[in-house]
Formats: sequence, structure tokens, C-alpha cells
Amino acid sequence: MDLKSYIRHVPDFPKPGILFYDISTLLADAGAWRETVRRMAEKVAVHRPEVLIGIESRGFLVAAPLALELGIGFAMVRKKGKLPGDVITHHYDLEYGSDTIEIQANAVRPGQRVVLLDDLLATGGTASAAISLLRRVGADVTAAGFIIELTFLAGRDRLGVPAETLLAYDD
Repeated sequence: MDLKSYIRHVPDFPKPGILFYDISTLLADAGAWRETVRRMAEKVAVHRPEVLIGIESRGFLVAAPLALELGIGFAMVRKKGKLPGDVITHHYDLEYGSDTIEIQANAVRPGQRVVLLDDLLATGGTASAAISLLRRVGADVTAAGFIIELTFLAGRDRLGVPAETLLAYDD
């Protein structure tokens, strides 16, 4: 199945000059989505994770069904102020500004093997920050996984862990 044919390209979103790779059309097709989860499960399983971590918000759409498929737990990395209870916070710089992400203090046990997931790998800034946060709470980050990778932005070079992707776009 050609999964790329289920990805909609939206020019000039969210701002002029940006080509947005929209997975909503992939999610809307049950067969294509099931195949995506199956293929991602094959790629992620080799890293033997105990917990999958999804980055807000489309990363939740990837990590939650994949965790169910693999029979393991799922936890969230979210923007500041979105998680209840005790949280661990990580502030990081982006190309044009800064942001803050958090994880619940008890979401991952020290030494637990985790794989970080999101829908798309672009520059790798948020994924790299999430990996730093996970390491700070003691997680053993064995890999990161993405449905789409924009290879021309070289985001995987910032991660410091193996990156598993299904679909690559070179320009």
C-alpha cells in the first residue's frame, strides 16, 4: 500500500511558504491507518520499548494505538500547564523563540526503555527537547519514530538516538 498517497499536502499552512503534510487524510482511511500502525509497530518493536511517549498533539495519535498494538504503556509529553499533578519541566530554544514541555513526574520509571513518537520529523527541535526531558527523568530512550520525515531538514541529526520513519520527503 502506498501510504504517501494518503498524505494531503497543504501549501502556505500555517504560514506562507510552508508546505504542511497533513495526516488527517491518512487517519480518515481505516485500511491505510491500520497499515500505518502495523508498519510502525514492526519498526518500533525492534527497540524493545516498555513505554511509548507521544509528543503533543499528533504524537498522541501515533503513540496511543501503537502502544495498544505492542501491548505496552503510553505516556504524554505536553506543553506547559496541560498535565495534572507533579510534572518535570524542560525549557528549550527553537529557531525563532522558545517553548516549554512537561511530563508527569511518575510517567516513566528510571531505567525504563522508551521510544518517542510523533507524526513528523522536521528540524528535530521539539523531539530533541523531549529526548532531553526523558533522559532527565531517567528514561532509557532507545529510539524515536515518525510517520513522516522531511529529510532535507536533517532533524534526525539532532536526536542522538536511532530514528525510524515510514515516509521520507526529500524536498
